[in-house]
Amino acid sequence: MPTVLYINGFRFFFWMNEREPIRIHVEKGKRNARVVLVPEIVVSYNHGFKKNEMRVILDIIVCNYEKIIQNWHDAFNK
Repeated sequence: MPTVLYINGFRFFFWMNEREPIRIHVEKGKRNARVVLVPEIVVSYNHGFKKNEMRVILDIIVCNYEKIIQNWHDAFNK
């Protein structure tokens, strides 16, 4: 589970047994979510984050989109 970002207590990471679609997981405490990144940014599940936290998470993803995608390609040799 390589951690890509750790911002404001949110840990963004990949599960190495997952492949496409490109997606990122995020957790903070016991809350977690998964966000698909390609072809568009879509929350595929959310367990415990409030709406305002999801807005912050999505803002972080948008601001770091290229870095996340590059890390995914590096991790999966794509």
